[in-house]
Amino acid sequence: MENRVNKTRVYVVGHKNPDTDSICSAIAYANLKNQVTGKEHTPRRAGQLNEETQYVLERFKVKVPALLSDLRVQVKDVELRKIEGLSGSVSIKTAWARMKEMNIKTLPVTREGKLEGLITIGDIATSYMDVYDSTILSTARTQYRNIASTIGGKVVIGNDHSYLLKGKVGIAASSRDLMSEFIEKDDLVILGNRREAQQCAIDLNVGCMVICQGAGVPDDIMEQARKKEIVIITTPHDTFTVARQINQSIPVRHFMTKDSLITFKMRDYVDDVKDVMAHKRFRDFPIVDNKGNFLGFISRRRLLNSRKKQVILVDHNEKNQAVDGIEEADVLEIIDHHRLSSIETMGPVFFRNQPVGCTATIVYQMYQEEGVEVDSVTASLLCSAIISDTLMFRSPTCTALDEASARKLAQIAGINIEELALEMFHAGSNLKGKSPEEIIFLDFKQFTVNETVIGVGQVNSMSAEELQDIKADVLPHLDRARKSHKLDMVFFMLTNIITESSELLCCGSDARDKIISAFDLREDTEDILLKGVVSRKKQLVPTLVGALQQ
Repeated sequence: MENRVNKTRVYVVGHKNPDTDSICSAIAYANLKNQVTGKEHTPRRAGQLNEETQYVLERFKVKVPALLSDLRVQVKDVELRKIEGLSGSVSIKTAWARMKEMNIKTLPVTREGKLEGLITIGDIATSYMDVYDSTILSTARTQYRNIASTIGGKVVIGNDHSYLLKGKVGIAASSRDLMSEFIEKDDLVILGNRREAQQCAIDLNVGCMVICQGAGVPDDIMEQARKKEIVIITTPHDTFTVARQINQSIPVRHFMTKDSLITFKMRDYVDDVKDVMAHKRFRDFPIVDNKGNFLGFISRRRLLNSRKKQVILVDHNEKNQAVDGIEEADVLEIIDHHRLSSIETMGPVFFRNQPVGCTATIVYQMYQEEGVEVDSVTASLLCSAIISDTLMFRSPTCTALDEASARKLAQIAGINIEELALEMFHAGSNLKGKSPEEIIFLDFKQFTVNETVIGVGQVNSMSAEELQDIKADVLPHLDRARKSHKLDMVFFMLTNIITESSELLCCGSDARDKIISAFDLREDTEDILLKGVVSRKKQLVPTLVGALQQ
């Protein structure tokens, strides 16, 4: 029986180098969509979590979203044809009948669900057309019940589950003397109703007697066969028909392809699968899981009907910040609070962009608009996101709506904003055990201005001493990180939450000059200290972009 495998889900995901807002908003918005639409929405993350976000999720006992690193179409996005596997002991005649019934040309051969090989129409044609010697049935370890079934007969003496392991196939159409010359011990002999020939076969200790045309077998012959453990099969067909069909009882394992099978996994990308298919002339390719279990077939034709991944983007609308392969995805919605940028879609989408300090503020609004109650855990996540993005309402990006939303959410969740903020920022600035490059890219966003690609990282802390230690670690590695990520300029903000200021580290051609010009600083400035600048989004990036565009 053929089954078709096809599952649909919508991924809700933030940007690469995710911060607390992108993660918490993705979780909360997926929850809202699940309640409102009834369709499966799953939160995902586009990169590794920073320490602050890990702290928030652990504190409120929320599972970390699974990683979504690429939105290209995978095998799991293709409608597979799932077919029940054959046992390797099944006859090629049975396999042929199954193929005709299902109108297919390839069958999987499995054992306890695991793929052992493939049997194709070509393999079966080869079994018919090639000339094999008379020992082929024993060489292939053919089961007696296969032989009986293939020739339309039944086993009347012997164990039908046992195998023909020795001897050849012979036809006893001659005298006893001639039979004695070519029939040997353990052979399978095709016979008629001649008692003399049947007795001769018994005397020669054959392994199996096939009695044709429904001929009767005398009781004494039956008894002798039973004593000598000789299998007797009766069939209504004549000798010619039996001789012509008997090789069709050979088990499929003898003819199946089992070596160097080309298989794919559910997580393989369709682009890579197409490349392999282009160099192979097979019609169907098996899909297996990590344990080798057969899951279904994929074909070139089915790849044409592959389904794009459906995704909702939160907290970003810039292609450079999005999950790889975003251009191949079906973007359904964008919920953001940043400047408009470079995401392109095939058709119109739901796009909500508001000039607030945090995406979580917008998500909370949408809960209210839909009349969906915010549970305490979701309220905790949304409140944490607002605290993080607005630096506990100190950032110039913070609006009255952000603060009002955070305080209402804190009330729902039963948390103290000031205490939570202190713990979050402390966790976020605890970078023990992290390499300088990991610190640089913990909270990092990439932008393209004209043809200049820039990256801006940021670390927030309430301790000036801690920021100086981070500076000492990061500064020697900044240019190496720029080159490894193929960026023209890199800027790194060391933001002091208490003094509401940032020291800016920079590298790349003209990077320092651009910043000095953008913020109208003295040319002999050594340390670039930007007083009152704590927001990457609203203060640093717009000013920098303006300088680069001049």
